[in-house]
This record gives sequence, structure tokens and C-alpha cells, in this order.
Amino acid sequence: MLHVDPGSISSFFSFPQFFFFQNKMAPSWTAGAWTLLAALGFLSCCSFGWCEASRTSGSTSGGSRQEEGPSSLERVKRGWVWNQFFVVEEYTGTEPLYVGKIHTDSDEGEGNIKYTISGEGAGSIFIIDELTGDIHATERLDREEKAFYTLRARARDRLSNDLLEPESEFVIKVQDINDSEPKFLEGPYIGSVAELSPIGTSVMKVTASDADDPTYGSSARVVYSVLDEEKIFTVDKHTGIIMTAVADLDRETQDRYELVVKATDMAGQLGGLSGSTTVTIVITDVNDNPPRFPQKMYQFSVSEGAAVGTPVGRVIATDADMGENTDMSYLIKEEDELFKVTTDVETQEAVVSIKKPLDFETKRTHNVVVEAVNKHVDPRFLKLGSFRDQTIVQVSVSDVDEPPIFQPVEGTIMEVQEDAKVGALVGTITARDPDVKNKPVRFSIDRTTDQEMIFHIDPDSGAITLGKILDRETAGWHNITVRAVEADNHTMASHSAVSIRILDVNDNPPELATPYEASICEDAKPGQLIHTISVVDRDEPQSGHRFYFTLAPEASSNRHFTLRDVKDHTAGIQTQRSGFNRHEQNVYFLPILVVDSGPPSLSSTGTLTIHVCGCDAEGAIQSCNATAYVMSAALSPGALIALLVCMLILIVLVLLILTLKRHRKGQRMAEDEEDMRDNVIKYNDEGGGEQDTQAYDMSALRNLYDFPEAKSCDSGPDIRSLPQWIQANRVGGGAEGAAAAAAAAADFSLFKGYIRKKVEQADADLSVPPYDSFQTYAFEGTSSPALSLSSIHTMSTTSEQDFSYLSDWGPRFRQLAGYYAPENPEEERS
Repeated sequence: MLHVDPGSISSFFSFPQFFFFQNKMAPSWTAGAWTLLAALGFLSCCSFGWCEASRTSGSTSGGSRQEEGPSSLERVKRGWVWNQFFVVEEYTGTEPLYVGKIHTDSDEGEGNIKYTISGEGAGSIFIIDELTGDIHATERLDREEKAFYTLRARARDRLSNDLLEPESEFVIKVQDINDSEPKFLEGPYIGSVAELSPIGTSVMKVTASDADDPTYGSSARVVYSVLDEEKIFTVDKHTGIIMTAVADLDRETQDRYELVVKATDMAGQLGGLSGSTTVTIVITDVNDNPPRFPQKMYQFSVSEGAAVGTPVGRVIATDADMGENTDMSYLIKEEDELFKVTTDVETQEAVVSIKKPLDFETKRTHNVVVEAVNKHVDPRFLKLGSFRDQTIVQVSVSDVDEPPIFQPVEGTIMEVQEDAKVGALVGTITARDPDVKNKPVRFSIDRTTDQEMIFHIDPDSGAITLGKILDRETAGWHNITVRAVEADNHTMASHSAVSIRILDVNDNPPELATPYEASICEDAKPGQLIHTISVVDRDEPQSGHRFYFTLAPEASSNRHFTLRDVKDHTAGIQTQRSGFNRHEQNVYFLPILVVDSGPPSLSSTGTLTIHVCGCDAEGAIQSCNATAYVMSAALSPGALIALLVCMLILIVLVLLILTLKRHRKGQRMAEDEEDMRDNVIKYNDEGGGEQDTQAYDMSALRNLYDFPEAKSCDSGPDIRSLPQWIQANRVGGGAEGAAAAAAAAADFSLFKGYIRKKVEQADADLSVPPYDSFQTYAFEGTSSPALSLSSIHTMSTTSEQDFSYLSDWGPRFRQLAGYYAPENPEEERS
């Protein structure tokens, strides 16, 4: 079969330099047609003789076309004449499949031309006979993997290997056969449709794809059909849209369907290939079912003592729907005063609870009608019936021992006059036992609410009486709590609030609101209003206040000011004359009497202080004198008495302070006299150092006034109580020791006389300190390496130091000078 390049129509009539033959292993009529076409082409070329030739090449070879005039008899260079090859896919033969033949007109059959191919599959899939130009396919081809192959053909001189013709490109197309079945690439499918949807409602779309060539035959034309559940759902055979076939889909009966959808190619003709997929269709819910109570009556029991809000029981209505279509609310059909119903949003249960306290003695059984209603009702399905249901909840009340009940329950308000006497009846509290036995009740007052014990209550009758005098101005209301208990069971107790209002009586006189002060100018005119006063009254009469103002009797002779009652609890003060002089009198005290309307009428007197001031021409106050001249008529006897009492109290306080100061001074002087510490404390022994704890006698310090004298006993006086120079003489013994002891006794008496004289001088001289002490250091101790530090011990030493200068220091050192620098022993003894 000769193929001509379709890109040039003229080439079909030109002389073919290169022929391309193909055997497609088609039916016999096909081969005959190709043969006829080749013969016609050859004859046409011969009939034209030497004619114009054209060269055609593929797009990639960049071939060119040369044209010459028709009058030229010279042949042009031979070129390729191409068409595309076709090879059927899925060849199953054992021999290589003949694809076609390439040939050039320069080939005279002598075998001097060599044919070669290159490109896709050349040498592997496609091979060429170098001598004949026959092309064969050596492998099984699949159009779905590769639809065509592009190759290049060359004709060379076998000896010189030179190209006889320019390289030309050709295409081998793989011809499709129906070897691929339709496939659902997105399967399995899941769709949904609402229940009770009308016939023809679109559910979803399925799509199958066929890998065969859609442009060749009907291999890729797919049609759809339903294999299962075709009575419930249908599918459009061309589009693959699944639709409902019935209108009574019910999710509550069947909530899902599984379909098998088949796709067949060849437009469904016999022999076509097919594929299938599974489609799951979920039936979605609509609110087409009302709520239903499983029972028409529920029974519960509750104690009458249960608190308000206590749950009695739970009931629930079922709904065949799902999701929000099952949401429901509950209500009581007929409004009930004792019970209420609420909806538990999590469990969708109706909770019946107590709304008001129950009473077994009043009613023992209650029937509550509870109704369940869908929240989301679809108007499309109202024709199916009412979307609500009812049930009866029967509540039985059980009896318990209850505490007493006050009447009234919410509390009591009582009233009592302010001037009621102690023991007067305020009111009576009533309470009873609500149980059938009706036990007696006892009353008491919670003292935390009446700590002052102003009220008392009779435990049997509940009568409240006064325990103290009342004062409304101190407390206008008293709120107490009364406790009632059963007589034989005090655990059964209840409480009630009692509010007692104190009714006012007129027991407080009216008073001026403030200590009023006013100022007037010296040139004030008669009748000029200088001030307005008001009063206050702690009482609150039920008919309201009414006050009367007038000047006090002691101011009746007043010729300076007048008072005018304004009748609205106020009064105005006006001048009665003109020409005030602040240098003569700059302050006036005006007593004002205020009387209330009673009963009984009470009054009080207040004083208005009026200052006379200097003013400018416009009446503005410039200055007021600070000195006050009080009119004799301006001070009442009560004010004078109060002034005298204050002065008397001041005098008494001054005298009391002086008396206390004198008493304290005398007491302090007596203590000083008793505790005069002109003492001689003897330190007879310093001890033996830090290791000697027994050498020092502390009794001499503890007993400041104990001066031991010479004791005539067998053992003689205590050596440690004598000065060191006496100890030395005592140790000598014999007559000399006795003489020394007598001298020591004389010396001690001398010390006593000296000290007594010093004490008398100190008592007489107030300038000296009260405490004069004379301490002696007589003996240091045997263990101390240091010598004695005592100044008195120097009398027995042989020191040549002269102490006569002590006589020049005055009378206070004269005695000491006699100890240290005696002139004559006889004089000392005298």
C-alpha cells in the first residue's frame, strides 16, 4: 500500500521517488483497496511523465520543497514520499508483526542500497530489513501505554555509505482494540439522601473511565446500570447520576443501602467489557417521628419534709429520630403549684421536682400530667400527626414528724407604745404541730437577737412582754427570733422572725436645729429680717409636727428684736428699732421659746446670738467687735447657774490637785527620812583571791545598819568585823590584847558619834545629796599579794607623809585631819 504525505496534495500526483508499503493484516477487501490505490498512483505518475516532484519531510527534519517550471525536462533529486504506519496492539503471534515497507525509486533491486531507521523503539521494538526496507514489530504493543512511535528513515549507498536521500521522519501508530474495561477510579462511593425524599431525587454521581481510544470505534463509550436494589434506586445510563426510585424511604426501617453499579463499554453492546463498584447510600434522618412515653403512668414517693427543689423522679420519652430531631422539652400540662418539671439537656429526661412544700395532712397523692414536645418540628410532616405525647406522674407523699408551724408563716409584726411599762404585753405568737398528733408547743426567744433581754416570752402561751423600758429615739424597731419546739421532742424546732415597732410618744421637747448666730449692720432698719431659725424634734407624731415660736419670758422687755412665726417649722427674727452701736454693745443674746403640739406639749428655750457689725454702703459686713456685752435680760437663771457650777468645779479641781501634790511631797520626804543611807559599810576582808569563795562576808552589805560592837564572850569579838590594825593587836594576846580591845571599842564609839553628827548635818542641809556612805576597807585578805588600799590603815604605818593640810580644808575634813595628823594624844582623849 502506497502512502502519500498528507501535507501536500500535489505530491499525490507527482512521481513517487520513495514508496511506503504496509501490510496491516487486515481483511481481504482492505488489502485489495490498498493495491488499487497504489496502482492508481503509479498510473497517474506515468500519464503525466516527468512532472513536478515534491519532497516532504517530518516536522523535526526540516525538509524543504523545490519547485520547477512544468516546461523543464530535467529530473530533480529524488525525495521521500511518506505516510504513517498502523500496527494493531496486543498482537499475540509468534512471528514478528509486519508493519510496512519503505522503498526509494532509486532502488533497482541490485542490493546496493541500505535502509536504516532510528528513533523511538528502533532496533528493539521495530527492526528493518536493510535490503528490502521491510519493518517488523518484535514486541507486543499496548496503545494504553504508548499510542505512537516517531522514527526516522535513511537510504544509504551500501558501498560508500553516503545518503542517497535526505533523512525523513515517519510515525507508527498503535491501533486500538477493545482490551480495557471501564474502571471506577473513585470507588467505593458513599452518598446520602434524606428519608421520605420524592422520586427522582438526585443522590450522587459515579464516573467510570475507559483507557481505550475514545476516537476509534465504541471501545470507550460507557453506559451505567444498577445490578442490586434497582427497585429502590436508578442510575442514568449516560451521566451516572444515581436517583431515588421510591418515595417512602424510611431511615427508622433501613438506614443504609448498598448498590452495585456496572459500567459497560461498547455502548452496552454485546461483547463489550464492563466494570462495577459498590455504592453505599446512607438514609439521613428527618423529624418525622413524635416523642413517645414508654408508659402512660409513673409512680414516685417523696417525704413531706423534702426541701423545695428536691427531685421527685425522672421520666423520659423516646424518639425514633436521631440527632437534634430527638431534642425535646417537657412541661406540665396543667399548671401545678406544688411541682415543676425541667429538662436535662444531656439525657433528655424530664426531672420532676418540688416547687412548694408538701403536706401529708393536706393531700397525700398528687397526679402531675407531663407532656413531651419536639423542639424542632418540620412543617412538611405535620400531616403525619401531633409531635407531642403525655404521661401521668403520680407522686405519693409520705408522713414525717414535722416541726411546729408559725401562723402566719412569713413572720409577725407587732407594735407597742414607747412609754409602755415593764411587763406590758406586746403581742402573742401562735404556732401549732402540723402532725396528726398535734403535740403541745413551747416557745423561747433566741437571745442572740435580744442580747439586752428587752423582751420576754411565755413558753406556753407565746405571749411577748416587756423586760425593759423602751426608747423609740434609741431604737425604733426591734427584730427578734422566736423558737418553737415540740414539748417532748426539742429537735423538732422552727423559727419565726418577729418585728416589733415602737410607737412614738411625745417625750422629747423641740430644739433649735443649730446654735444659731446672726449679724446685723449698725444702720439696720426697723422690721428688717436678719435671720431665720428652724427646730428639730426627735419625736415622730403620727399627725406630724407643729411648732410654735415665741420669745422667752425673760426677753419680754426686749426692745431691739421681734420674732415672727412663719408656720412652716421656721421663724424669722426682725429688728424692732434702728441705730445699733457696736461700741456700746456688739453682741445680743435673744432667748427663743419653742413649743410642740404634743400631746403633751413640750418646750425648750434656745439662744440666738446676734452680732452688731460695721458695714459698707451696700450693706456688706466689714468687721465685728469680738468683745461681748450681755444684756441682763439675755441670760436666764439656768444659764447663770450653769456658769457658777462650772466655776465651782474648776476651783475644786485646782484644790484637789494642790492637795495631791502636797500629800505626795510629804510621803516622799517620809520615805527619804526612813531610807537615809549615811552608812558605814565595812569590808573587813577582800578574800584570798578568785579561788577563795569563803573569805568575804556579805552580811555586812546586806545589813547596812548593823555595826557590831565589842562582844564580851569567851572567844572575843569577831576578828573579821574589826579593822586590820585592831586585828593585829588582838592577835598579840594577853594584857596588851585586852587593852587593844578596849581601845577598839572606844574607836567604834567615836565612829558612831561622827556618823551621827554627819547625819544630823545632812538632815539640816537641803543642798547635799540624801545618800552619804562611809565605806571602810580594813583587810585585803591573806591570799592577795597587793597591800591594803585602805586610807585609814595609814594611821598604823610609819609613813612620813604630812596630812596636816587636811585641817585647812574646812570643818568637813577637820575630823579626818584629826585621825591622820593628831597633835597630842591627850587632846584626842579629852
